[in-house]
Amino acid sequence: MAALFLSDPEPNQVLFEESSYARKMILNRPHKLNSLTYEMIGQISRNLELYENDHLVKILILKGPGKAFCAGGDVVGMILSIINGHWSFGASFYKKQLTLDYLIATSTKPLVSLINGIVMGGGAGLSMNSMFRVVTENTVFAMPEGQIGLFPDVGASYFLSRLSGSFGEYLGLTGARLDGSEMLACGLATHFVLSKDLLLLENALSEVASSDALTISRVISAFSSKISLKKDSAFRRLETINKCFSKGTVEEILSTLENEVVNGDNKWIIHAISSMKSASPTSLKIFLKLIREGRTKELKDCLIQDYTIVCHLIRRTFNSDFIEGSRAKLFEKDKQPKWEPSKLELISDEMVDQYFQKVDDADWEYLQLPERANIAKIWQSKL
Repeated sequence: MAALFLSDPEPNQVLFEESSYARKMILNRPHKLNSLTYEMIGQISRNLELYENDHLVKILILKGPGKAFCAGGDVVGMILSIINGHWSFGASFYKKQLTLDYLIATSTKPLVSLINGIVMGGGAGLSMNSMFRVVTENTVFAMPEGQIGLFPDVGASYFLSRLSGSFGEYLGLTGARLDGSEMLACGLATHFVLSKDLLLLENALSEVASSDALTISRVISAFSSKISLKKDSAFRRLETINKCFSKGTVEEILSTLENEVVNGDNKWIIHAISSMKSASPTSLKIFLKLIREGRTKELKDCLIQDYTIVCHLIRRTFNSDFIEGSRAKLFEKDKQPKWEPSKLELISDEMVDQYFQKVDDADWEYLQLPERANIAKIWQSKL
């Protein structure tokens, strides 16, 4: 089975470069928006271990060429394996990906993600879990997984729940896009640097002979630019977002949004309602429960829960929304998924709770993450 899905003719899917005290990891599938394959995740994981054990290495840099930093995991390849009866490959892929996200978050060497383009899904897992998250005027962030019957995973219930108020619920339930300025304003990014200055920044980082976070932050800040939020930025609507997305259920959130439409300034609200109504109802309910619980959990526990839920979805334990959503959006592209159940009111709390429970398979185990001395605390200083 492995040979069928892991043999990829693409060479050099990740490039690794040395530059003085820095080691660069370059996602190298620009024609595929640098989407992550199983092999790429393995290569990054192996090199990360080598770098951590090399006393000459002081800093790590992660980037991707082209219009995307990384648009996510290779969902198409995963779906093909599931359809062919190999759901366990999807589980193996996610296990490897979530483990890498945890290794990045707990890395003993500071990691700087240079996010100069689209960042979604698995790309957010890599970058949002890194110590420094540098964005530019070209950056576009989104977590639209609900549109294909999945949910914002890769630790999103941890890093989105740390945002101000209910902004994380808004991003995860609607899949709304943010630009670089908005990412810095809300806390998803640590620095904003114009794309024309990125190469200069890389060169300066390579000469930093220290792994001290404050020293590195000062170097990045020297290249940073001031931001200006657009007039119609969602982050300017935080009061209304908090009012709507703090409600206890997805149904209440939608109802409150619909009531707000009559108050004017409603373009973003209409878009939010439309996005939620086109997403998998099950996915929305899973994510709302997940992010609410994630606020009081450590990253490690959030990733373990992500893995359990994903395994239910790719195994089709309770429904086939992930397969159906991928069919409608990625394969046949008719954009008319037939969700099951089709309405929010048909999904009880008990039905949602099932996705958070152990998978009933003799060979299945909970995600086992490695013991790490460096506990993930990357969000405490920013928010």
